[in-house]
Amino acid sequence: MAANGSIPTEQWAMVVEKKGGPCVYKKIPVPRPGPDEVLINIQYSGVCHTDLHAMMGDWPLDTKPLPLVGGHEGAGVVVAIGELVEDVKVGDLAGLKWLNGSCMACSFCQQSDEPLCGKALLSGYTVDGTFQQYAIGKAAHVARIPKGTDLKSVAPVLCAGITVYKGLKESGARAGQYVAIVGAGGGLGSLALQYARAMGLHAIAIDGGVEKQQACLELGASAYVDFTTTKDLVADVKRATPDGLGPHAVLLLAVSERPASVFDTVTRMITIKGSYVGNRQDTAEALDFYNLGLIKAPFKVVGLSKLNDVYEMMHKGQIVGRYVVDTSA
Repeated sequence: MAANGSIPTEQWAMVVEKKGGPCVYKKIPVPRPGPDEVLINIQYSGVCHTDLHAMMGDWPLDTKPLPLVGGHEGAGVVVAIGELVEDVKVGDLAGLKWLNGSCMACSFCQQSDEPLCGKALLSGYTVDGTFQQYAIGKAAHVARIPKGTDLKSVAPVLCAGITVYKGLKESGARAGQYVAIVGAGGGLGSLALQYARAMGLHAIAIDGGVEKQQACLELGASAYVDFTTTKDLVADVKRATPDGLGPHAVLLLAVSERPASVFDTVTRMITIKGSYVGNRQDTAEALDFYNLGLIKAPFKVVGLSKLNDVYEMMHKGQIVGRYVVDTSA
């Protein structure tokens, strides 16, 4: 194992010790990377709603046995690499995302659908994640971050950014067309609006409240529809398009499991498609938009020890944009 020689044996982390939380701020051992892994000194980590689900244990997908360190939007510096790692060097900037590793051999991995791998490792869920000062990732899957990048601002791109970019790609919408973004004022939506604009799409933001309206319009939405005050949501969204026929695609970022009308789905040739994070190429492309200065995630920084406060605001629906934790505080 190659290392920088100054790696401590202990580190601060936020640890889920029991289902439902809260997280416990405590010292734990620093892990050592395996032959195909890298150890990253995580400096900043974005906070995703999935992290709250991991702590609450309310998803149908089991986490690793507790204790668990959550987090999957971590950006930092590579401080150690396994003996089989050749294309990542100590001192490189790198990020850990939701997909921590995959088998690289199954049919899904060979077709660039590695998030669907049956042996996928999920940061902060099936393996310990980024709410710690040092975290491990498979070298093949860590995000390559250019030197000089502001790590606190790129952290949210590593999940939220990749996820919405992939969703817009999967929608099939082309430059010049309209896409409605449901939940546009949230952490995912704030990035989706910017990716839509960077891809040449006109975004119709759908969310609730004046604060989110202002945020959405500042981030490039061509129109805003407030679902809490509108008398006819569908009509208002249609009116936001030049021909009045409605958007070419809808990106649903809000939690909803209401079924779609079979009749409308058939007669209007609607395609309903799920999009699950992104592969390695999607990651590189999403980061390219950021590196070109086209994506700026609105975020607030708090110390790692304040993570439970962020979860409380998240539970109450009080977060606009994204929160990023500083692992040194």
